[in-house]
Amino acid sequence: MNIENLVNQIKEKYEKLGENPETYLKGLLQAKPINYWDYIEVDTLLSLQKPRTNFKDEEIFIMYHQVTELFLKLMLHEIKQVAVEVNYTEEFLMNKFTRIIRYTQMLINSFDIMKDGMNYDDYNVFRATLAPASGFQSAQFRFIELHCTGLENLMNEAGRERISSNPTTEEYFDHIYWKDAGLNRKTGKKNLTLTLFEEKYLHQFISLANAMKGKTIADRLNELPNKSEALLNLLREFDHLYNVAWPMVHLNTAKHYLDSKNENQQATGGSEWKKYLMPKFQQRKFFPAFWSNEEKEKWGESI
Repeated sequence: MNIENLVNQIKEKYEKLGENPETYLKGLLQAKPINYWDYIEVDTLLSLQKPRTNFKDEEIFIMYHQVTELFLKLMLHEIKQVAVEVNYTEEFLMNKFTRIIRYTQMLINSFDIMKDGMNYDDYNVFRATLAPASGFQSAQFRFIELHCTGLENLMNEAGRERISSNPTTEEYFDHIYWKDAGLNRKTGKKNLTLTLFEEKYLHQFISLANAMKGKTIADRLNELPNKSEALLNLLREFDHLYNVAWPMVHLNTAKHYLDSKNENQQATGGSEWKKYLMPKFQQRKFFPAFWSNEEKEKWGESI
């Protein structure tokens, strides 16, 4: 493409927008070159680690969780595109879920940083300064769930027994699986971790769940005819990785730090972590229609 054609295309672009192309060309003439460090905001990114103690490995702990949130954002970036796509094609879905699986696998593999990348004794000292903060409070994790599947698939067995036959969105959230990490069902008392989490995000979760009613990825996939076995295998792989393999890696990492010496220490959020992190207890499934009854009954028993 020669310069004249390029300039003409630029002029045409801004004229279609009702703008004066000359203004934008003059601005381009004065614009400074972009640098990697400015575009990626490197200085800002590297300034976001603010340890609360003098233990060196606390900075690793912070960076790891920041990287995790970026991976979740990558997943959510793809999942939102799937959720709003008007006309699904096999190629589109295969491409998107291949990407989503790649990010999920990276999350799973990254847990070695947590398990083997920090000093055991130092971690068990500095983690006390983090209470009541907990990875449980990751809102992006919940946004992914709400885009992927209906609230009825985010109930564990006990929740399904408690809930009414025609529950409202609010009632679903009263019995959703993750609430068991911070609510004593016998006394009705919530721990501070759950209380603060709900104060900040519950209204967003309810709003999103209402917006996604009948429009989740699971809803739309269930209505999609002629799904190939290759696509079904990809969807089941994502479901298993996110809802079984990843929680199991998290559970085993928690065991390493909280119970490897039979201390049975409490999580910073105060949850019954051995129970809560177990996929068999959570019973979270994004695409239950794509699993056999036997597979659903054995959900989370092995990875």
